[in-house]
Amino acid sequence: MLVGSYNSILVFFSFVVAVLASYTALDMAGRVVTSSGRAAQLWWIGGAFAMGLGIWSMHFIGMLAFSLPFALGYDPLITAGSLVLAIVASAFALWLVCQRELRWTHLVYGSLLIGAGIAAMHYSGMAAMRIQPGIVYDPGWLIVSVAIAVMASGAALWLAFRLRADLQYVRVWRGAAALVMGLAIVGMHYTGMAAASFPEGSFCGAANGVDTNWLALLVIVVTLAVLAITLIVSVLDARLQARTSVLANSLEKANGELMQLALHDNLTRLPNRLLLEDRLSQALKMAQREQTCFAVMFMDLDGFKAVNDAYGHHLGDQLLVGVTDRLRGCIREQDTLARLGGDEFVLLTSISNPDDAATVAAKLVHSIAEPFVLSRHQLSVSMSVGIAVFPGDGEVERDLLLHADAAMYHTKSAGRNGYSFFEASMNANAVEHLQLLNDLRLAEARGELRLHYQPKFEAPAGPVRGFEALLRWQHSQRGMLSPDVFLPLAEKTGLIVPIGKWVVNEACRQLSEWHGQGLTHWTVAVNLSAVQFEQPDLLEVVVDAIGRHGIPPAMLTIEITESVAMRSPESTIESLQKLTDMGVKASIDDFGTGYSSLLYLKRLPASELKIDRAFVREMSAGNEDSVIVSAIIALAKALGLEVVAEGVETADQQMFLTRLGCETLQGFLLDRPMTPGQIRARIEHALPGESVFATGRQLLTEPA
Repeated sequence: MLVGSYNSILVFFSFVVAVLASYTALDMAGRVVTSSGRAAQLWWIGGAFAMGLGIWSMHFIGMLAFSLPFALGYDPLITAGSLVLAIVASAFALWLVCQRELRWTHLVYGSLLIGAGIAAMHYSGMAAMRIQPGIVYDPGWLIVSVAIAVMASGAALWLAFRLRADLQYVRVWRGAAALVMGLAIVGMHYTGMAAASFPEGSFCGAANGVDTNWLALLVIVVTLAVLAITLIVSVLDARLQARTSVLANSLEKANGELMQLALHDNLTRLPNRLLLEDRLSQALKMAQREQTCFAVMFMDLDGFKAVNDAYGHHLGDQLLVGVTDRLRGCIREQDTLARLGGDEFVLLTSISNPDDAATVAAKLVHSIAEPFVLSRHQLSVSMSVGIAVFPGDGEVERDLLLHADAAMYHTKSAGRNGYSFFEASMNANAVEHLQLLNDLRLAEARGELRLHYQPKFEAPAGPVRGFEALLRWQHSQRGMLSPDVFLPLAEKTGLIVPIGKWVVNEACRQLSEWHGQGLTHWTVAVNLSAVQFEQPDLLEVVVDAIGRHGIPPAMLTIEITESVAMRSPESTIESLQKLTDMGVKASIDDFGTGYSSLLYLKRLPASELKIDRAFVREMSAGNEDSVIVSAIIALAKALGLEVVAEGVETADQQMFLTRLGCETLQGFLLDRPMTPGQIRARIEHALPGESVFATGRQLLTEPA
């Protein structure tokens, strides 16, 4: 037998190509798995070609590394056929490892088929030399080479399947696996070569005079280039895919956050009105289909506004979060608890009968009644609940919410801190309430707002020093409405702000008219609510009204209640200081009913204290109210403030207050509130030298 030899350099490069082809195979498996659609198909086709070319090149370079005493060559058609076998085997291997799961039966059958394909590629490559009279194969070594091909294929399939995902240090693991696979492939090739023997006198029928070294170099360069390009494209695509995945995840997260913001309350993370309406619609469809019932509970906190005003919005927000946590602890997971805004919550819960709703409502009310401890403050609020039950209290979402809201307002009017079921009569009250609100929004534009003026007399009986402007509403259908009917509604809805601007402007206009008639010593006092006083444009509103009507600033008095003044003393001092700096006077109204700090009281730039009518009404010589009034007047004198007593209705009150040193009196004993027309009539009918306003008990019988 002829003895062959190997070129060690080409043997080394055959091993390098085998390792690189193995790594490419592992990488292609990962690319195909992580891609989808047409991209996955393209990676499968490209990967099969690159992987097959790599395996075939390793074998072909190994063949070129082998030399015999005679010239060798290779039949082009048979060689090309061996390349096709390598690519087909590679395509099947890639397809198999990219399945969702790799069962042991699939692994065994796949190993046999791919191993047979690689063995066929190798021995067809050997046949491409067309050795005459023929190659003699040792059966033992031939079987070993085929077995190595099958086992190498099985190991390659298992490793490729395990390392196809993006594991930690996946490239390191793939590199180590590629070394093992490369050794197996090289081992199979050279075992197959060892099985071949060449008899004496053999010659190569495919010899064509081509230098095998140059042919080997060409195959190495082309193969390395193809594998390198494949890996580079794979790396670039992986990075692009990773970046795209990051962007997609970011977009998905952003969409999730937008959906959260669109459907949930930002503070409490509860469903908002939009999501509540969707849940309510689903509950209606289910209840109608299954003939069941459910309850809608409208909940509103009692006393929340006072907490917000006293401690600020930050603590108010903490209180809302605490309330949310307690409410969540009282309901089931399948119930829907939503926040509509402010201190309003809605609960949607399935029930078997109305008694279940009553049990839940009582539990909710009781849970909120316990004090909240927030930032070292102990806060107490209560909750009013209105209940509407489907199907009895409404057939559509809107009716159920409106009826639950109406029942909640009934609870508030009945004393708060409880619950009420909806009744038909409540709906009428709710409609009336809503209509009154709509009319109030249009009252200024319709010219229905009025100012009445109650004279303020120099004690004991005159002359008149000025007037207090009192708001009235001349409703087109309900007639003249007093402030206690509509002002709470205006304050709750914020309508008090534009109404307050109208009052300041109209009072200044009327005062300007009186001054034009020669009554230049008259003043006018305007009451400001807490909402008005907190408006940032308050100073601008007052300055604009004074400038527009040309009245001296000192003729305008701004009245705020003691409780408003003490709500935020530093802010009150700052706001009043700005007003008094421009000449406007400040008065502390309802003095004695709030909680004043003498430290802040002496710093307030006020020029006047008004004693609340509650003390004056119950005052008689020697009782507690008279002692309080005496103390208030003494305190005002000590602080250099003038004293106004309102609610004077008897001559005894008039004389007692005068003796105590009260400078100004106001009440029905002296005169009632009057319209500008009534005051004009007084002016026109006054005799020369006579006071416009006479005082005495007889005025109690005059029409207002």
